Amino acid sequence: MKRRLAREIVVQSLYHMEMNEEATAASAVDMLVDEVQEENEIEADAADVHRIDEYVREMVQGVLERKSAIDDMLQHYLTGWQVDRLSRVDRQILRLACYELVFRDDVPPKAIINEAIELAKHFGTDESGKFVNGVLGRLLHALDELKPKA
Repeated sequence: MKRRLAREIVVQSLYHMEMNEEATAASAVDMLVDEVQEENEIEADAADVHRIDEYVREMVQGVLERKSAIDDMLQHYLTGWQVDRLSRVDRQILRLACYELVFRDDVPPKAIINEAIELAKHFGTDESGKFVNGVLGRLLHALDELKPKA
């Protein structure tokens, strides 16, 4: 499965939902997965797209179900920032990475952080990659304490 593409779709879905409050998780994911299938940028067969679709839906739902807890965790590691004052893109990337780090065990933490940095560089500003790295680096040091609480 192409996790990088899946993460891109997750971030875009979360962003779309925040920008369009009436959008549901299902409608946001449907729109973006349909776009990937139509453009077929990954040249994937239907089975690959189906696996990505399932993974994306699971990730989006996981972030949404734990958004309050994730934002509370992030707030603790944002030095001089408030979660609601972050750029929408950086906020969604941090939420996804925090969800994967704390609530999932299927990807090594350093891989999650590296992917988040790449997403920030791709979707964010020139400084987004460094910012995301700093926040997630601080969170990583406390991961053993955060996981049992989750």
